[in-house]
Amino acid sequence: MTSEGNKLDPSMRKIMDDPSFIKAYLDGDFLKRDELRPARLQLELLKAELSQQEHDIISTICVFGSARTPDEDTARRDVEEARRHVESNPDDAAAAAQLCRAERDLKNSRYYEEARKLGSIVSSTCQMQGRCEFVIVTGGGPGIMEAANRGAHEVGSKSVGLNISLPYEQYPNPYVTPGLCFNFHYFAIRKMHFLMRAKALIAFPGGFGTMDELFETLTLVQTEKIKRVPIVLFGRDFWEEVINFKALAREGTISPEDIDLFEYAETAQEAWDIISRFYALEA
Repeated sequence: MTSEGNKLDPSMRKIMDDPSFIKAYLDGDFLKRDELRPARLQLELLKAELSQQEHDIISTICVFGSARTPDEDTARRDVEEARRHVESNPDDAAAAAQLCRAERDLKNSRYYEEARKLGSIVSSTCQMQGRCEFVIVTGGGPGIMEAANRGAHEVGSKSVGLNISLPYEQYPNPYVTPGLCFNFHYFAIRKMHFLMRAKALIAFPGGFGTMDELFETLTLVQTEKIKRVPIVLFGRDFWEEVINFKALAREGTISPEDIDLFEYAETAQEAWDIISRFYALEA
């Protein structure tokens, strides 16, 4: 110490300013080291787990689907705008292609509306008298995820969003319950949280992410790593066009009975009826 008593001499300041003097749990650079990956994995697991416990989340229903599926109002506006552009530029091939995409999105917007209804039906039926059963959990993003969280929000119920940090900018949708919106770095831990409390999985039309979660759940059920839960594929036409399950069975790469691991639904009520029958609930 210096003669002033409250100041450090240069040698002491050098010691205390070094990162080695920072408490381990406050040292961000230390926590980001490769050797600390096991600790980070544990922290990601515990943070979401303890928060859900504090919110009394008992069980969940996972809803997956495309982040690109718009709501009907947005889809109609996009079609009208694309149509005006085509009318003004009849020889523009890009404009014609954009109109086709907009019309396809309008057709598929029914999935957004059904996911929204599903969130409302499940949440208003199961979150009663303070019990948080069959809580809607999504990836927390836009599209189908937003729709399911929105349906729960509109009936005053809780829902969960499990976001993931990605190379491109992503924000959670505004309908996830505050305190139940998590941001993961590790896909593996996020996947665990999707299924740790899951009583059912509903897969709307989607891309790689949806396929990833669907096939992982099918594999875990098939191999009896988790108990069997209802797996509902929403939109039979879509799923039968993009995945030929019967061909997999014919080729012997899956067993014929594996096709019975899932069912199809076309409406939110049909999906809920499948889950209700499985658990002998009143639909």
